[in-house]
Amino acid sequence: MTPDDRVERVARRFWLDRATMETIANEEGVSRSTISRALDTARATGVVSITVNPVHGRAAAMAAELGRRHGIAARVVPVPDDAPGPARLQAVAAETAVLLDAVVDTGTTLGLAWGTTTSAVGQHLRARPLRDAHVVQLNGAMNTHSSGVGYGSDVLGRFGTAWDARVHHFPVPAFFDRPETRQAMWRERSVRRVLDLQQGAGVALFGIGAMTGAVPSRVHTEGYLTPGDRADLVAAGVVGDVCTVFLRADGSWEGIPLNARTSGLLPPVLRRIPRRVCAVAGDDKVAGLVAALAAGLVTDLVLDSRAAQELLTSRPPTRPAPLWRPPSGHPPPTGASVRGT
Repeated sequence: MTPDDRVERVARRFWLDRATMETIANEEGVSRSTISRALDTARATGVVSITVNPVHGRAAAMAAELGRRHGIAARVVPVPDDAPGPARLQAVAAETAVLLDAVVDTGTTLGLAWGTTTSAVGQHLRARPLRDAHVVQLNGAMNTHSSGVGYGSDVLGRFGTAWDARVHHFPVPAFFDRPETRQAMWRERSVRRVLDLQQGAGVALFGIGAMTGAVPSRVHTEGYLTPGDRADLVAAGVVGDVCTVFLRADGSWEGIPLNARTSGLLPPVLRRIPRRVCAVAGDDKVAGLVAALAAGLVTDLVLDSRAAQELLTSRPPTRPAPLWRPPSGHPPPTGASVRGT
């Protein structure tokens, strides 16, 4: 065995296997200082090369690749890999608020799906009065345990206050007990007025619902779903939801029983809104995000760098949903940007 062989072996044990110098010294039958000198030699002779890639540069590259793959405008927020869930949520929320500052203007109607993520976005909005701006709720918030009005009002109220916008609530259950009840409610003039506002929105903002994660989605933790509902979702292969409409991995939503009772905007209607901003914090949301992308629900995406890496390495759906083309005059934006670059 030559000295070079030992240097390479020691380098492999230290940098690739993550063994300590003391462990390697015991294995080699030498002193710890001898191992330290071998590691110095490995760096000096090029056996080992160490590079540090700027985190903002990686985020920009990931954003560009996501834009290329999915035909969307992506913003990747750099966060440390070990950042806790709440910290990632706040970072993504702050960047989403910056994006909204650019796309919401005088005369804009924003369709807002209440939830943990959009609530956080509201905390970071820049106050700027806008003339004839409107914020309309996209999904009901009531359930059998709560009216949900207080929470929904708080979320929408932050946006209305920041922009001096008129807020339009949607005082219906998140999920009706029966599909026919939903159908009857949708014929009421007071409800139709809100539905018309939803469908006339120029921008939509929503997150991805997930059953588990560091920051669980409110619809999965606040009594909105019964054990039977959860069992049905598992049986249907549901991976997440958008606007309380549940999606399979391939982006399909038809035939899922709970979707016949939801008050949320169904995908064909949501896709008519020209700008659809999706904010995602946490890699537990990636499976649902893949489904939302397959369903053509996203034009603008803001997510943290760890979730972006997970999305880039995820496998595409095995049965892709049909591609959707935007209506004439409203092409989805393309390109990429990143905070701090």
